[in-house]
Amino acid sequence: MLIPVRCFSCSTVVGDKYEEFKERVDQGEKPNKILDDIGLFKICCRRMLVSQVNLIDVILPYSD
Repeated sequence: MLIPVRCFSCSTVVGDKYEEFKERVDQGEKPNKILDDIGLFKICCRRMLVSQVNLIDVILPYSD
């Protein structure tokens, strides 16, 4: 997983919030409520977490 440390637009730190976001989404909570609880209110920061795709499972088989 390569989670960006900072938002590309406003440079707010978002990398430390991804684990909590992922765990709570997996438990079934709504992403908009989680992002509000975490303290990400700007749309640019919210999209950094919402649009994150875990590609390691796709790339790993080709790493031989």
